[in-house]
Order: sequence, then C-alpha cells, then structure tokens
Amino acid sequence: MDLYVLKFGGNAIRGKEAMMRLSKEISQMVAGGARVILVHGGGPEISEEMERRGLKPKKVAGIRVTDEAGLEVAEKVLSGLNRDVVGCLGEAGVKAIGMPGYHCTLCTRKPPVEAEEDGVRKMVDVGLVGEVSECDPTALMDLLEQDIVPVIYPIGKDKDGAKLNVNADTMVAGIAANVPSREMIAITDVPGILMDVSDPKSKLDRVTLKDIDDLIAKGVISGGMIPKVEACRKAILAGVQEVRMVNGTDPDCIVLDVMKEGSTLGTLIVR
Repeated sequence: MDLYVLKFGGNAIRGKEAMMRLSKEISQMVAGGARVILVHGGGPEISEEMERRGLKPKKVAGIRVTDEAGLEVAEKVLSGLNRDVVGCLGEAGVKAIGMPGYHCTLCTRKPPVEAEEDGVRKMVDVGLVGEVSECDPTALMDLLEQDIVPVIYPIGKDKDGAKLNVNADTMVAGIAANVPSREMIAITDVPGILMDVSDPKSKLDRVTLKDIDDLIAKGVISGGMIPKVEACRKAILAGVQEVRMVNGTDPDCIVLDVMKEGSTLGTLIVR
C-alpha cells in the first residue's frame, strides 16, 4: 500500500474550486489503493487576517516573526482552513479528520536567525516559531489503517505545552521523514523546475540536490523559486526518499498521475 504525503499552501490551492479539484484527485488516489496524509499551510490568508486586524506581518530571512497576537491569528486562520479542507474532501467522498501538528509532533522553539537589516547583519529573534524535533506517527498510521486521510495544519507545541507557529514546509518534512511514504508531494504554483521560466516544455523530470546547487549557482533557479526548492531539500535532508514538486494550479492534473508507473508529473527531487 503506497503512502503519499501531500503538502500545499495558499499560493497553490486557494478557494473552494481549487480545493474541490484536489479533493477529487485525492478521492481517486484513495480509490486506487493509495494512502494519503495531507499537510497544509495558509500564509497568504494569515497575512490578510493580520492586516485586517491592523497587525503588521513581518518576515526575517523568509521566516514569519510570530508574537502572541500573531500566533492567535495563525491558529484561528489555519484551523478554519483545516475545516474547509476536510469539508471539501468529505464532499469528494473521502473520509478525513483534521488536526493540529501537535497531535503527532513535538516542537522546539526556533533559535534566533542571522539576517541583514539596513545593511547590518545581526541575530533576530523570530518569536513563537517552532521546529519539529520529534514525530510520533502512531495516530496517523491508525487513521490510515481505517482509510481515513489525516489533514494537518502546522501549529505545534513544545514539551511544556506552549503553542508554536510552524512553517508548513518544516511540519511536512518532520512528518514525511517519520512515516513509510513512497513520496512527498509539494503542491506549488509552478509546473516544476524549468530550465527556461517562460517555457513549460523545459521542465526537468528529475534532479538531485547537487543539480539544484548547480542550477542556483547558474541563476536558472532564482527569486521565488529558491524557497520552493529549499523546502524540498529540507524534506530530503530530514530523511524523505523522494520529493515531487507539482503544479496545484493545473486544471488537468495536480497529483493523480504520480500513481502511474514512470510518471513524469512535475519534477522529482532525490538526494
């Protein structure tokens, strides 16, 4: 029984229509004998809600700085999105249960990160932000045994029970490395790694971490693409065997083709 760990954020899957499209594909995967764990973020929605409340979202080195008010917004927005995702899966005929990340992980508070502000390099405290230190997949495996899809949003807790905001890429890497997954699938807003960003036919079917380093050095992978591939690298280094980057905005196929032998959907990233 093949297990796939799927991850998406608000830039790739947004709104009921896109969520139903993904849910129907997951329904077909489950009908075809696959097991699925779904992890989602919600960065754009969190930023919008913060702005609505007059709170200013702040990022340092790509990490959202989180204080008590920010954590409250993140948890409210993510748990609401989680209910929506579970609802869409239900409409598509998939049994699903939503949960926060702390039901299967233990997190530690992220140490200060080095960042450049106003031309000066300094250490910046990112606040109530967590990293996955342990994962106990027992509850997840129990649900999968009952043909239930666990849907996880990235709010963690430390050993003292204090809640932490966790980047969805960090959460999914910690989970995927601790379950017997065939593949982790990063659902993004691009078709994969392209040699030429203006030509979808220039997609690379398979790359190694060294290939990624070379492509970044040559400037082929640049800008907003770098955090996407670095998220995939994080999962590989955490112990995931293969990570596939696919396009969540594709109306024809988001994830279903991964079950086909020799699938060239998206870009497959290996160590």
